[in-house]
Amino acid sequence: MSETIWDLAHLAHVELLTPKLDESTWFFTEIMGMTISATTGDSVYLRAYDDYEHHTLKLTAGHEAGMRHFAWRARSPKALDRRVTAIQQTPLAIGWNKGDLGHGPAFQYYSPDGHLTEIYFETEKFSPKPDQQSALKNTASRFPGRGINVRRIDHLNLFAGDVRAFRDFQLGHLGGILTESIVDNLDDMNPRAVWFMVNSKSYDLAVTLDYLGARGRFHHVTYAVNSREEVLIAADICLENGIKIETGPHKHTIQQTFFLYVYEPGGNRIEIANTTARLITDPDYQTIYWTMEERKKGQAWGLPTIPTFHTQGTPMVKSESVKE
Repeated sequence: MSETIWDLAHLAHVELLTPKLDESTWFFTEIMGMTISATTGDSVYLRAYDDYEHHTLKLTAGHEAGMRHFAWRARSPKALDRRVTAIQQTPLAIGWNKGDLGHGPAFQYYSPDGHLTEIYFETEKFSPKPDQQSALKNTASRFPGRGINVRRIDHLNLFAGDVRAFRDFQLGHLGGILTESIVDNLDDMNPRAVWFMVNSKSYDLAVTLDYLGARGRFHHVTYAVNSREEVLIAADICLENGIKIETGPHKHTIQQTFFLYVYEPGGNRIEIANTTARLITDPDYQTIYWTMEERKKGQAWGLPTIPTFHTQGTPMVKSESVKE
């Protein structure tokens, strides 16, 4: 049994494209309760109140909704060097850039499905102004008392046309543990969805099969709140403000997350979630496999998984045909 690679610290940030930059910014500040760290050109940088970095979300004006890139933070400069060396052995490597607002040089590469990704270590830790200072020294900034009051970025979900290729690349070149997976059946073990853990959280990245057969699409990004009750309140806030609710509130079977899925005005799917107290501390944890037959039972308390969850991602696919 090979040693697990623990060189990734966590999901660092996501850059979303939106054709409605002003409306999307309103959603993330007034509805989600996030704050703006900086604005430059056609981009807005935002963070939740307990995100320690300069930003965890970058909104950039675009012709259509989607994700431009996402980033990992490495655990150390040496960990970054190890992962870059591994990625450079593949045809997916792009190369170094000078970084962006809030972080230093980053190495860019493509996922096997074409998602633009980067990894870095040097970062700017958020320094609150006096009016942003929390009464608690162990909180990055004060509780906003605005909208949903999301606390921190939690995880990212991507669509992929080839889940197996993504799984093998992630585990072999980036590291972490496969915590849960949906497979066709326990004989063929063909993956339909995978969840990757890179720290004690049960996952920072999920990858699910794109039933439309497209490549490189965004499914959703998740921000965490402090309790299940706050997810219920989030649903009321979205209802009262005309935000489209796709599904939930409810509890996932996989990973046991209490969830609400909505669409921000630009067209990207956003999840508000409470991840409960589920952590994985087992050093020789074994992947949990779910069959497609088991998943037909729906979510934990019986809510069916809606069909759009397997097909609707950004950018949108023009064809309506579903690839089986």
